Parts: sequence; C-alpha cells; structure tokens
Amino acid sequence: MGILDVFSLRDRVTLVTGASRGLGKGFALALAEAGADVALVARDESACQEVAEQVEALGRRSLVVAADVTDPEQVEQVVQRVAGRLGGPDVLVNNAGVCVHAPALEVTDADWHRVLDLNVTALWHMSTAVARVMVPRGGGVIVNVGSISAQIVNRPQWQPAYNASKAAVHQLTKSLAAEWAPHGIRVNALAPGYVKTEMADVDRPEFQQRWILDAPMQRYATPEEIAPSLIYLASDASSFTTGTVLVADGGYTLF
Repeated sequence: MGILDVFSLRDRVTLVTGASRGLGKGFALALAEAGADVALVARDESACQEVAEQVEALGRRSLVVAADVTDPEQVEQVVQRVAGRLGGPDVLVNNAGVCVHAPALEVTDADWHRVLDLNVTALWHMSTAVARVMVPRGGGVIVNVGSISAQIVNRPQWQPAYNASKAAVHQLTKSLAAEWAPHGIRVNALAPGYVKTEMADVDRPEFQQRWILDAPMQRYATPEEIAPSLIYLASDASSFTTGTVLVADGGYTLF
C-alpha cells in the first residue's frame, strides 16, 4: 500500500452532523472526494440536499437526514437509518455546534443550555449511539470538532459558554478514546482556529486585530484548508493516533 493510499476512505460510510453549511459542508465534500459515502445530518433539509447533490456528483452515495441532534430519540433514529440505508457508519464527524457572543453576566440560562446541549450533550449522545453500532463491527473512527476556544479566551468578544463547551469536547474526546480503544474505536478532535464560515464573521473590522493580525500567519482559513486534517484523522493515515487534539490555527495559539 502506497503512502497516499492510507488516506483513502474508499467505500466507507461517514456520518457528518451540522453538514448543511460551513465546515460541515466542507468536511462532507472532502470525505466524498476521499471515496466515502456520506450521511448528512442537520435541521435544514433543503441545504443538506444541495450538499448531497455535490456528494453524488463526486460519484459517492449520500443520505440526507433532517434531525435535531439535541433530541436523544432522534439521534438513535438517525444512526439506525444510516445503518439501514448505507451501512456502518464507519466514521462519525461530530461537527454540529453553536456559539453565543455575550459577556458572562449577559448570558441567559437559555443561551447557556442551548450551547452546552448542542456542543456537548448532543455530541455525547451521537457518539454513544454510534459506538453501540461500531463495537460489534470491530471498531470505527470518531472525529469531534473542537476549537482553539478550548485553549484560549477569545477576544475582543466574550463567549464563555462556547469556550467551556469546547474544553469539554476536548476532554470528552480523551476519555472516550481511552475507554473505547480496546474496541477498535479511535476518537480524536480537530481544533480549528478562525475559519471563514457563516458562523464566524472573520471579516468584521472590529475583530481584525485580535482574530487575524495577532496570529503568526495573519490570515483566516477556509473550510477547504481545514478539511484535509479531518481526512487524516478519519483515515488509516492516523491508525496509531487516538485521544489527540489536532490544532489547525495558523499558529494563533503560539502566543
């Protein structure tokens, strides 16, 4: 097997949450280019359908599942539907997330729970539901999308709920990796820096100094730049890697 062959995901079934836009869309298309079939999960069915058409244009199978992943019952239904229609899943990408920009004393209980419910609790339910399928099949791969916000305090805006949620994602990644390694399940996290998506207004002038110019590379990333790191973690190229957090941030966390 050649060195590039280990990056192939040929005929593997992948499940991506938050797949309708931004990083999720970029991840879904990269997985398809690497040879995987892709189940796209999000609340916005029409947007997911557009991504599905692009996946199929790459010659791979797709499945759109409209669901609220904060609902454990819907999570179980998603996993069973993917297993029944596509097989697997062999790879889970926990990408769905939300951020609230507000100082701590202005974060409402509803905001706090909305962030933690989607970023952490939904990820927990999806991971355990998929693991129950993976264990009897001899293993699989889970990639959790974390953030450099787990390691730093973002500025000039404050986002304590988001930061706490991503720190939890990183630690949960390590916990699951340790527990599930004997079952052949690898669990890693990908921690992007500032990426231009619908969720991150990286072009706003008030953020330019702290978000862009303070970083060594002095620019933001695109989803297409982050996606190859996901392929590494999802594929056999990282077969001896589990419980790690791969940071892709243009050097932002160096300072």
